[in-house]
Amino acid sequence: MFGRVQLLGCVLMVAALAACGTGDGQNGTEIHGKKEKKAPTMDMQQAGQRSEAILDGTLAAIRPPVEWTYGAPAEAACSTGLNEPTGTTTVTRSRNILTVVSEQRRGNLLGLVQRYWERQGFRVASVNSDKDMPRIRARNADGFTVSLDVGSIGNVSVSAGFNCAENSAMTYPTGTPGHPGGPKAEELRPRERSDFWSSDEPLRQ
Repeated sequence: MFGRVQLLGCVLMVAALAACGTGDGQNGTEIHGKKEKKAPTMDMQQAGQRSEAILDGTLAAIRPPVEWTYGAPAEAACSTGLNEPTGTTTVTRSRNILTVVSEQRRGNLLGLVQRYWERQGFRVASVNSDKDMPRIRARNADGFTVSLDVGSIGNVSVSAGFNCAENSAMTYPTGTPGHPGGPKAEELRPRERSDFWSSDEPLRQ
């Protein structure tokens, strides 16, 4: 059951990134009722590397620091409204935070990450303030979408992706699940304790 829930979460994450991607949906612009083809601004390798750099910066901005591991990458082929292939793919990379983040400190984490993203030129696209599974998503002018999600078991993941990059070969950081040097499956359940992030005491104002 847990595996199904997590798989559904990954599918929804890719769908959300695709919906928020370059803004035109299919790498094209409507002009006088006709679709004008627009070439992708980068290939999958470039999109993957940029996504990893965005995640590196995001995790480095979290203070006190947290333990994390690579999440499973995702790729979803883009198609036209007629379900025809476009030669492009949505690329998503993610990190799973292994530090236990208590319910009392989730708001602090979301606020810290949001402020960092805004300083990097991202604009908030949506916020879910659900008590148990909050999330925030943002996007920058280059077409990258970022997301911070709290899962059903209190796990926290951060993702970054680009919609409809030109198809190309890709490389992955050592430790990426399902790829050489990495585990077969991603680690989702937080297990490290932090005096700050795992505390059940609310912060004093």
